[in-house]
Amino acid sequence: MPADLTPLRIVLAEDGVLLREGLSGLLERFGCTVCAAVGDADELVAAVREHGPDLVVTDIRMPPGFTDEGLRAAVRLRRERPGLAVVALSQYVEQSYAADLLDSGDGRGVGYLLKERVADVADFVAVLRRVAGGGTVVDPQVVRQLLRRRRDPLARLSEREREVLGEIAEGHSNGAIARRLHVSEAAVGKHIGNILAKLDLPPDDDVNRRVLAVLAYLRGGS
Repeated sequence: MPADLTPLRIVLAEDGVLLREGLSGLLERFGCTVCAAVGDADELVAAVREHGPDLVVTDIRMPPGFTDEGLRAAVRLRRERPGLAVVALSQYVEQSYAADLLDSGDGRGVGYLLKERVADVADFVAVLRRVAGGGTVVDPQVVRQLLRRRRDPLARLSEREREVLGEIAEGHSNGAIARRLHVSEAAVGKHIGNILAKLDLPPDDDVNRRVLAVLAYLRGGS
């Protein structure tokens, strides 16, 4: 089986029974293996420890307090297993939640999606695969909310550079950014080079520097 079609082993955490069962069925239909589908944060931790999945998909607000139990469990699990990929699902744009999740581990293999904006199952599964492969994906609505509180070091970026960095935060490749912004791929590469230089990111592989840029973007103003 090609690597991109290898079944993802997922632990799903969602307190709503209908949504949990519906998501489980959809993920299985698209070639994923749902190792466990649980309803609270304690069960999530236990299931991950038992099954060692490739990816966790978790609601943020879960019993008993319906505040940030799912998030805290995910961050705890990433401390235990730094390579564990996590996608957080939320009904709300919670700026601190996004920052806390992205601060866990090394910033790779994390996603923050809004439930109501997941409109296509195939696209959703593609995002899960991207995150499981080490990508960082943040919903555009979250990005727009975070833009409202930008401060240094992002103040050094031009408007176009901030726009490009926002596209990176959404998980787009250079080619996709070029198409979305109607510019050449070479221009995108130049903007990214400027962004990395202005954010004073250390010499490293391009993927890691992109992740560090996204983290700087999401932490700005906090």
